[in-house]
Order: sequence, then structure tokens, then C-alpha cells
Amino acid sequence: MTHAVPRSALADTVMERLVAVYPAAGDADRAAQAAAYMKGVAPFLGVPAPERRALSRTVLAGTPRPDEAGCTAVALRCWALPEREYHYFAADYLRRHVGRCSSGFLPVAHRLITTVPWWDTVDVLAVHVVGPLVAADPALGSVMDAWIDDDTWVARTALLHQLRFRGATDSGRLFDHCLRRADHPDFFIRKAIGWALREYARTDPDAVRDFVDGSRDRLSPLSVREALKHL
Repeated sequence: MTHAVPRSALADTVMERLVAVYPAAGDADRAAQAAAYMKGVAPFLGVPAPERRALSRTVLAGTPRPDEAGCTAVALRCWALPEREYHYFAADYLRRHVGRCSSGFLPVAHRLITTVPWWDTVDVLAVHVVGPLVAADPALGSVMDAWIDDDTWVARTALLHQLRFRGATDSGRLFDHCLRRADHPDFFIRKAIGWALREYARTDPDAVRDFVDGSRDRLSPLSVREALKHL
């Protein structure tokens, strides 16, 4: 699904500043190294993370808090640029301002997750954008029940969206999602199953231990090992 980019004076300001300062701080050698580390998923400018974050603060200095249209415009315009640092900026921006967005933002998050997908952006969006949207509107849990049967990165998002829910975790949904994708061959799904279970084990270790013990014939060794790492 395509989404029109809303008009936003805030996004105009942010993007004008962003495309001026990020490339100027880039380094070709670092860019090549970063692209290789990320398996060539996207080109890089070669801006180290600490410097990128400092530049981001400069870009955002004096700008107001965005509304949902501003968040959408900044995110989609950043994702339309090829270099990965712009995607990182957008993911960080949404993480900071997701509280300004309604449940209607979820389709935009889906578009970002499925556009140039890799763990570096998907995990931030899953845990810090999709997760808070679902926490604010539990009716979106049914959308996660549909996402778990989608492609690898959308399913990974469904598995990880409760990662920071702690005591508010819907354990039934978590365990159901893990079993529904337990036979998935992809490393990123198997790792996500283990990661989600390991994180919930901080809240309810007995529930996780019982679930894993009862599902060993279905869970991959990687998922089991990750789930029980700290138990």
C-alpha cells in the first residue's frame, strides 16, 4: 500500500537541514564498511552513530513537537532517500514522538518495516513504535495476529512488539505467535522467538520455562537456547 506524504512545514524544515548536514559529515571508507556489515541492504553516508546523533540534535534544534502528519511526513521522506542514516534518523524520530501518533499510524509503520527491511531498522520500529501503538490501543493486537503470518520482517515485528511490555505482556498471544512461526526456517524469526521469550522470562520465568519445556519438539534449538539463556 502506498501512502501520500502529508504536507508539513515542520518536515520541510527538518529535511532541508538534514540533507545539508548529514552528507557533509560522511566518509566514503566508513560508508563502504557499514554497507558491507549490513550485507549491502542499503548505501551509507558513513556517519558514525555518535556523530549522527549529535547532528540530529542540531537538525531538530528549535523545532516544535510534531503531530501525526509531521511524523508521517518526516518518516516517509527520510525513507525515500537511499542512504541508511536517513532511515535511522526517521526511526529515532518516531521512537521519540510515537506518543503523538494514533493507531492510524500503524499502516505507515508497516510500510517502513517492509521498505528496505533489515534488522537495524525493523527492530527499532517493532519495539519502540509498533509496541507503543499496540500498548495504547490493545485492539491492534488483532493486527499483530495477522502480521505473525506475514513475511519475515512483519512477522518478526509481531514477535518483538511486546518486548518492553513486561507485566503488561499478553503471554497467550506471545506464546501463540511463537508456536505459529516455530517451524520457520529463517534465522531472524528463530532468533526473535528466543529473544521475545528471554525478555518475558525477566517478568515470569516460570511461565517461559514451562512453555519451552512443553514445546521443545516444535521450537528450534536456537529459539530454545535464546529463551533459556538467563534461566
